[in-house]
Amino acid sequence: MHREPGPSGRARVYRAPLQWVKSASEPGSCIGRAPENGVRERVTACRDGGPYTAGLVSQRPALGCLFEIVETLVLTLIIFLVIQNFVAQPYKVQQQSMERTLEPEQYVLVDKLTPRFDTYKRGDIVVFTPPADWGEDGTPFIKRVIGEGGDDVEIRDDGLVYINGEPIDEPYLYSDEPGGPPQLTTAPLDRASWTIPIGELFLMGDHRSNSADSRTFGPVEVDHVIGRAWLRYWPLSTFGILATPEYPDLSAATP
Repeated sequence: MHREPGPSGRARVYRAPLQWVKSASEPGSCIGRAPENGVRERVTACRDGGPYTAGLVSQRPALGCLFEIVETLVLTLIIFLVIQNFVAQPYKVQQQSMERTLEPEQYVLVDKLTPRFDTYKRGDIVVFTPPADWGEDGTPFIKRVIGEGGDDVEIRDDGLVYINGEPIDEPYLYSDEPGGPPQLTTAPLDRASWTIPIGELFLMGDHRSNSADSRTFGPVEVDHVIGRAWLRYWPLSTFGILATPEYPDLSAATP
């Protein structure tokens, strides 16, 4: 503090700021004292002759960082499970029954979301849980929807499939050579026609002579269908949307 006389004879007091200097008792630390001669300036001197920096530097505890990592992993796992169980799931084609549309070792993305409000339609390719006597190690089957609930499905001697008395055009059927004539469809010896109950689907593979399907184990309940295959994504050379064919000449199913 510095005093000097004012105009009225009263002493005027100046409070000088502190200087920061090293403490002799604690090497490397800084203490404050008033400058001499009332010099109104701040002088800083601290460790290693560098300037003094106010404020504290805090380090996040390792336990907190670990908690954040675990929290992120759990959240990621939850999101993955929600997507896989309710939105979409990849599947590997393991059977030959959908040749040449889908070949073994290819991967498809199965839509689980839209079938909840958009029913399966004729021509859709679906992944489903087969009947207990037909499943191998719980491996799902992949087939095409041919008959819907209320349809009359018939396989005649001409090798064509009839829905409600009308033949359907099936350009996706397997052929011995690409672009060649499609393979004919044959029925089992004991049965050649089916009436599909409401809530069930008649499913067949595109490679009819190499497919275990509804011709042998009957229609499949919609509740056993996992989802609709809509994208072939691997190998990348086969990447493409699995379009659903149209059957404009067919009459509607009678409930």
